[in-house]
Amino acid sequence: MSTNEMDRVRDLLREPPPPSATSTAKALTLLEDEMAGRRVRAGLRVRAGRRRLGFGWPAGLGAGLVAAGAAAAVAVALTGQGTPGSPGSPDTPGGVDLNKQAVLAAAAKVELTPTGKYWYTDRIDGQSYIIRAKTGTYAIVGAASESFNWTGVKKGTGEAYYGRDLPARPLTAQDEALWKKAGSPSKFRVWSNDHYYTYSAEATKWRSDGPEVGIDPEGGGEFLGEPAEEWQNLPTDPAALAEKFLSGEEMLRGMGPLAKRGRKPTEEATASAGIWRTSGILGGTPVPPKVRAGLMRALASRPGIQAIGRVADPLGRDGVALAAFERTAEITGEYGGPKAEQGGYGHRLVIVFDEKTGGVLSVQDTLTKPGGPYAEMKPGFIINYVAVRSSGWTDTKPKPPAELPF
Repeated sequence: MSTNEMDRVRDLLREPPPPSATSTAKALTLLEDEMAGRRVRAGLRVRAGRRRLGFGWPAGLGAGLVAAGAAAAVAVALTGQGTPGSPGSPDTPGGVDLNKQAVLAAAAKVELTPTGKYWYTDRIDGQSYIIRAKTGTYAIVGAASESFNWTGVKKGTGEAYYGRDLPARPLTAQDEALWKKAGSPSKFRVWSNDHYYTYSAEATKWRSDGPEVGIDPEGGGEFLGEPAEEWQNLPTDPAALAEKFLSGEEMLRGMGPLAKRGRKPTEEATASAGIWRTSGILGGTPVPPKVRAGLMRALASRPGIQAIGRVADPLGRDGVALAAFERTAEITGEYGGPKAEQGGYGHRLVIVFDEKTGGVLSVQDTLTKPGGPYAEMKPGFIINYVAVRSSGWTDTKPKPPAELPF
């Protein structure tokens, strides 16, 4: 993109056009497919009663995708675009996709980010559940946890891992109003996967994992199972990065059991896997700024990926987003779920970038067609998510934040 084009995009970002109903929807996703013999049940990633600590990126976002392939690839296939003729759509006069240009502008800003001695990531993940109270149906976020980890770039500079459970809470302001109308309960009994489980509106203290109370002074120098040098020496060209991490052939090799059964990944599956892989690399490794920018550009140009304008992440932060194609989920009573939890719905996988820094804000599974367990919800409803509270470089060993994120 030329300097004039970049200036044009920056001008657009300073005075953004009104977003469409779809592009302003909150969203994110954490769906896991049937890799390693697992099966997605009702589109939920968290087994009832199992509060996952999840240090670092989960399998769908971390080493499982970077080193072993797209574990969640076939589970989610998404679509997304603003309404016809909306700002940023290909129908804009001149044929310029302003939504995509905004993502590319965010990528350019990544090239300016500084580096340091330690890389850290503070992320939050959660699952939405529906509470069908007599006073009105509302949604909560349960199975929510926060993980914090830092790693020294050089071997022997140390690494640390921490995690805590976050309180279950109403998802939106409207949900909060209905929760209060229902008497502001502090516990929520919900159907999750194959049985009922009760989530509490209380948080836990930070707990650590690893030698010497969560800190390994001999650690460092490795990210997602690979030496830091490997990540530092990657190409910066988007085409080369796409071939290395996002190509259909690469995704096929990573889909182990599916590939062995002769199932070639669809364009939708490959696009979804690309979102997971990109978020895993950008959120979990200290790749150089130009590599980060190149990977963002590579993802934006992949088949099955569309720019959808501005989207709010689960923490209420606005960013520019890319989405894969829509997928339809059909929930049956196979696992004993109540009738209210059964039926079909449409959803899509979305990755949201901070337009000021190019950093990943979230990956979100978003409702596109209400139905089944989400029949009373509106398009844009967040089914589940991973949100990056903060990440980046520091020259001093960071500590997990004391305050809750919400």
